[in-house]
Amino acid sequence: MDADTSRRAFRQIEEHPSMTVTEALQTRISTRAFLPRPVSEATIRDILDVARWSPSGGNMQPWKVIAVAGAAQQAVKGLAMNYPGMLPAEDGDRPMYPANLWDPYRSRRYKIGEDMYALLGIGRDNKPARLRQLARNFEFFDAPAALFFVIDERMGHGQWAHLGMFMQSVALAATERGVASCFQEIWGTMRMTLKQHFRIADQDMVYCGMALGYADPEAPVNKLRSDRASVDEFARFHFD
Repeated sequence: MDADTSRRAFRQIEEHPSMTVTEALQTRISTRAFLPRPVSEATIRDILDVARWSPSGGNMQPWKVIAVAGAAQQAVKGLAMNYPGMLPAEDGDRPMYPANLWDPYRSRRYKIGEDMYALLGIGRDNKPARLRQLARNFEFFDAPAALFFVIDERMGHGQWAHLGMFMQSVALAATERGVASCFQEIWGTMRMTLKQHFRIADQDMVYCGMALGYADPEAPVNKLRSDRASVDEFARFHFD
């Protein structure tokens, strides 16, 4: 996505907040640079009010959300002052990625990372700069608000899938309203710390976070658009 196309896309979202599901899916990106403009509690409530209609098996609705902004968000940032990447991860038996990731998944993950660092002008040999960019996750990339998604640890794979559907609904409802987002699984490395901080129930766990705010259209990193496999690469059709 070139600079002019990116600016037009951001203007379209701001000027025409109502969009189709297709437009929202094709417009949403993982935003990693935000403007200081705040997101109101009313806007976040509106987004969640729409997302709550997401499907779930047996209508169990196995999701909980913690929204933070202002001082509450700063307090969470403070938890990460001693960059968790240097400490033992608290993701337990639910890590961000499987061990010894295999292709094509390994190659896809590698490419999106290299594409991002290229936009930022950070070379492969500049490990300190790469670590600083990674640590930006724990600042929510300066987004003015954030969500944390919580699920009961006793839930099965099906309910985790339902949580994922809810999370996508949140992102798409936000996009429709001109609010950018970034899913942040990296907060899963601080699950025990966040559990204690938020004083959530013993059986509950934080899955991940989501930065919320208004995208900076001039930031190079926001021009990143991940490649996607074609339909024929992942789908089989039996229509005989």
